[in-house]
Amino acid sequence: MLASYLHQLSPFIVEFRNGIGLRWYGLAYVLAFLLGYWLYLWLARRRYTDLPPEQVADFITWAAIFGVMLGGRLGFILFYDLDGMLEQPSKMLRVWEGGMSSHGGILGLVLFTLYWSRRHRVSWTSLGDCLVVVAPIGLFLVRVANFINGELYGRVAQVAWAVQFPTELLERPELAARLGEGKANSMHEIVERARTEPELAERLREILPLRHPSQIYEALLEGVVLFAILWWMRTRLRLPRGVLTGAFFILYAVLRIAGEFFREPDPAWSVGLFSAGQFLSLFMVVIGAGFILWGLRAQQYERKFAG
Repeated sequence: MLASYLHQLSPFIVEFRNGIGLRWYGLAYVLAFLLGYWLYLWLARRRYTDLPPEQVADFITWAAIFGVMLGGRLGFILFYDLDGMLEQPSKMLRVWEGGMSSHGGILGLVLFTLYWSRRHRVSWTSLGDCLVVVAPIGLFLVRVANFINGELYGRVAQVAWAVQFPTELLERPELAARLGEGKANSMHEIVERARTEPELAERLREILPLRHPSQIYEALLEGVVLFAILWWMRTRLRLPRGVLTGAFFILYAVLRIAGEFFREPDPAWSVGLFSAGQFLSLFMVVIGAGFILWGLRAQQYERKFAG
């Protein structure tokens, strides 16, 4: 009775053939960049940043490519799949197979904004304080896409909204044996067939554990809650440059750690009671504190709040 939903969503908006098509994951990134551009432009026109409005499009475009995409991919390889990349270097380019790290994307943006600020002689913290406000939009959309893909699912749960994820078969081949569906290499096919074959779906309901939809929890925490707090701070408080960036790092870390208590730990590695994601988030608290202390000491303000 608790299994209110067997996950049967397709990762494709439109699939042309053999795993080629338009994916929800890709759409999430496109929407994140478009909405991020629109919100950043809104802030720039109201003098919440030193970045001129006419430079916002270029800034967001290059930040997306070199900060989010490159940083996110490198972060995933370094933090979660270094051995796999060393064995198959081509995996670095196979982004359509998934594998992006939010920690890597955030650090990539830090480095990119530092470069942009020096190249265009704009305050680094001025760029960052508005970028961190729009960043949760992307975090929300990508977490929703994670749910649609059936990936990064939660721990075993006994709650009324628990979800069963057929994609778990891809990580636990022993479950496929209980279906009597042949060898392990047929599991991808089983997951696809479960979306259209009611009898197979019923058999999966009998063997798959109930799990927290942790992707939705994280979408709400890292996306909705974080955006609401940072938007309120940006538009309602007079803060020195750097304080908002520091607040983002600390709040993101705290919300990420909280959300990961409901998420199945990554099998790559862990540190004591902390999962990989939680452990990496601890360093973000230190970085955030550094930004806040610098901002309070420097006492530099945006033009909107000058004087």
